[in-house]
Amino acid sequence: MAKKREKGWPPPPEPLPLAVVDNHTHLLSAADLVPDGERLPTASEEIAWARAVGVTRLVQVACDLDAIEPSLALAREHAEVVLAVALHPNEAVLHAGVREVAADGLEPDPQPRHEVPLDEALDAVARAATDPRVRAIGETGLDHFRGGERGQAVQREAFRAHVALAKERGLPLQIHDRDAHEDVVALLLADGAPERTVFHCFSGDVALARTCAEHGWYLSIAGPVTFRANDEGRAAVAAVPLELLLTETDAPYLTPHPYRGRPNGPYLLPHTVRQIAEVRGESLERVCAVTSSTSEALYGPW
Repeated sequence: MAKKREKGWPPPPEPLPLAVVDNHTHLLSAADLVPDGERLPTASEEIAWARAVGVTRLVQVACDLDAIEPSLALAREHAEVVLAVALHPNEAVLHAGVREVAADGLEPDPQPRHEVPLDEALDAVARAATDPRVRAIGETGLDHFRGGERGQAVQREAFRAHVALAKERGLPLQIHDRDAHEDVVALLLADGAPERTVFHCFSGDVALARTCAEHGWYLSIAGPVTFRANDEGRAAVAAVPLELLLTETDAPYLTPHPYRGRPNGPYLLPHTVRQIAEVRGESLERVCAVTSSTSEALYGPW
């Protein structure tokens, strides 16, 4: 008989020896993945779980209009949290009125917020970016998996607007890059990347990692680095200076091995941090210290 797959929140990992930062998380999105009937933890509880294992600071990402105000409130309430704001590339497509089926084969699912035209939605992001709790613009970028031909044109328009906003505000840029490596790099080079540019949930190979390193762009490493079939991702982690690596969960998505299919939270970041240390042959203490220092250099102290 096949072993029954466990559900629900994974157990907490062993605490890290030094504090680390979750550079990209969606604390208000756990309801997307928690099974019906399972208790949904509050954001405050998730922050406490994370602190207990050494994840003491977080970058909360608000990448749709509905998430911005609740995320600002969260960051004002919790000193551990700062904020990134943007329109996700797939959000931009819906705000532009594009309703096409792309490579993912999914029908578009517009929500009431998408009645706001794209230019007005971008203006709302720009207004939010003036709040002192906002420390980055993101996640923005290109998603060829969920963008057809018309959608990809809208994504490029929105991406360029976010690049310009990050440079105008002097903020780091967090990039969403799905099946679009060459186009993302080409746009950054054409428009001029912000001084602090981060490839969120880095999904490229060694060649892309080296391109990033050449330009001083950062690789933010998430749960997929622990997946058994991801030798390419682990090779990329080993190919660049540790000073260009960041750690993230992208929670509640991309739960690290061996808990794939269960909800993710910032408290599970130690699995990824330990994998980075193992891949690089460096001490866990050094990986914690350097990635945390890099995070503070990028986003400022908090």
